[in-house]
Amino acid sequence: MPLPEPNQGETREQFIDRCMADETMVREFPDTKQRRAVCEQQARAEAGATVQLLSDPGALSIEAAADIAAADDDGKPKLPRFSMVAYTGGAMRIAGWRYPVVVDLAGLAIPSQSRPIRFGHDAASGVGHTYQLAVSEGKLVAAGVVSRDTAAAREIVASARNGFPWQASLGASVEQFEFVRENQTVLVNGREFKGPVNVVRKATLGEISFVDLAADSNSSASVAASAKETPVMEDKDKQDQTKVEAAAQTDGAGKDASPAVADPVPDIRAAAVEETKRIESIRKVCAGRHADIEAKAIEEGWDAGRTELEVLRAERPKAPAAHIRDNTADADVLAAAVCITAGLKESEARFDEKVLDAASRRFRSGIGLQELIMEGAWANGYQGRTFRSDMEGALQAAFSTFRLPGILSNVANKFLLAGFESVEDTWKRIAATRSVRDFKAVTSYRLTGAFEYEEVGPTGELKHGAVDEETFTNQAKTYGRMFSITRTDLINDDLGALTAVPRKIGRGGALKLNKVFWTAFLDNAAFFTTARGNYKEGAATALSVDGLTDAELLFLEQKDAEGSPLGLVARVMLVPPALLVRGTQLMNSTELRDGGASSKYVTNNPHAGKFSVIHSAYLSNATIPGYSAKAWYLLADPDDLPVVEVAFLNGQQTPTVERADADFNVLGIQFRGYFDFGVALQDYRAGVKMKGEA
Repeated sequence: MPLPEPNQGETREQFIDRCMADETMVREFPDTKQRRAVCEQQARAEAGATVQLLSDPGALSIEAAADIAAADDDGKPKLPRFSMVAYTGGAMRIAGWRYPVVVDLAGLAIPSQSRPIRFGHDAASGVGHTYQLAVSEGKLVAAGVVSRDTAAAREIVASARNGFPWQASLGASVEQFEFVRENQTVLVNGREFKGPVNVVRKATLGEISFVDLAADSNSSASVAASAKETPVMEDKDKQDQTKVEAAAQTDGAGKDASPAVADPVPDIRAAAVEETKRIESIRKVCAGRHADIEAKAIEEGWDAGRTELEVLRAERPKAPAAHIRDNTADADVLAAAVCITAGLKESEARFDEKVLDAASRRFRSGIGLQELIMEGAWANGYQGRTFRSDMEGALQAAFSTFRLPGILSNVANKFLLAGFESVEDTWKRIAATRSVRDFKAVTSYRLTGAFEYEEVGPTGELKHGAVDEETFTNQAKTYGRMFSITRTDLINDDLGALTAVPRKIGRGGALKLNKVFWTAFLDNAAFFTTARGNYKEGAATALSVDGLTDAELLFLEQKDAEGSPLGLVARVMLVPPALLVRGTQLMNSTELRDGGASSKYVTNNPHAGKFSVIHSAYLSNATIPGYSAKAWYLLADPDDLPVVEVAFLNGQQTPTVERADADFNVLGIQFRGYFDFGVALQDYRAGVKMKGEA
């Protein structure tokens, strides 16, 4: 018989009312309660009441088929009971999971034998509770009683007696699952499954619900209305025999009569009386003092004895609270605490707001070196309470994993970078940079030759240009230093050993880069020459309006290998500190005044704003060969044509700090800082040098 279907936009109540008035339904189900039960079931089925997998894999509904029937015992109404094979251990297709799901029954936790039974996983539609749950022969089996006085419970019993094939669905929380890839196999529940498949390794059973559809068609369940009939866990063959079939009655003329339907009202009333007594006994035991226990006892079907036991446990005198140190600070929080304590100005830029807030709240008075080591040791399971009581044990525990060494290296790198960035970096403004993969000499090529277009004759033939090349070489080398946090630093709880020393190492790396760079740059006697047209000397080359005019002209007259103009303009004026003020005046002043006797002079500054003025103290440093306090340079933008190049290994433009195993004769913690780079002059056409004196 086709059942009515909901109309578009029709509410559940409107559909049930229409279904109850349907002529076919009235004829087929003259009993009003029976007809309402069928209409309500159709409403749930059409609404898609079957519980599927949620979008979050942490919540899973595992559905299992159930054959359900109702039975009476000697004609006496009793509280209905049920037994079922809820899950047979096979693979299921679950909504929300791309591939089949298998639940490892060995990892399914069952909190207690009494679990709530619901309708459609709706907490408001209680049905009853279980009193027996077990994993047997690779199956999950359950037995229980229909103990709730709800519309859902009445519908379950009535529909079961009518022969409706109810199915069972388990609600469980997934704690751990494994994905088995294609062409792989996995052994679960005594069976072998081929991937792709999801295996739920750990889950906790929550509740069991009656539903319409199931993913595991091999499962089964039976419901009996007898209170005396206590179902026991049986194998599948025996359980299949528990299905109760409604016997058809035939009249004398041979016509089939309607199957007899037992009135469920007496059963429901008897169950209601028992449930009322149980709830009253629970409330009497709790006496209004334990609302949480009372609610849980009523929900999960506890009796007065179990409720009383839980109340006694709750009222048992408790031991004084133990104040245990929270040793759960993560690596970022510890690193931030060290940086804040040591006064790193860039802390806010190097950590996010949540980490900084956690570090400030956890270590309000700052963190010491010993405390940092103990944090690492505790995180690795160390039980000692103080550093001084077992320094060797604390150090061994703290460094037994990568946690503390990683924190130390992280902190050291931050202070190393702060020290590195505190040193002059003028070299960045005039040099090109490149990344190299190893320490071999690398060669750069610049094509030269006749590339100028020529007129194409009547034949349309294009002539080949002659190609030559110029080469420039560079090579990275390693520079580094070791530093140690000594036993004395540890005992003195000197956090500065962890922060000040790396800062100095970082500064030392920057100083070394500057020294190597400017030594290579000032070794330019054969690079800037009169013959090449990029060098001039004499009193007229002093930094002035006229000297700057001559330098610009010298730069603009540079030619490529074919004798054609470069087509570049100078962008940078590089000066020693002694000429910084003069160079800045020449770039910023818009007027020039003549202080002599002549009253005729030009006031406009022709060079105002032409060049970026940068300076370096290394140009006039007496420790570097070729130094001068008077020589100055005009250079092209290094992105257009570099006069000098810096090569960094793997593109790493800052030093690296690492923890190293200390020598046997060193009592403490050892670190090393290293820097891989190389510097070389490149194209002489990219700049001009003015000696600034005779």
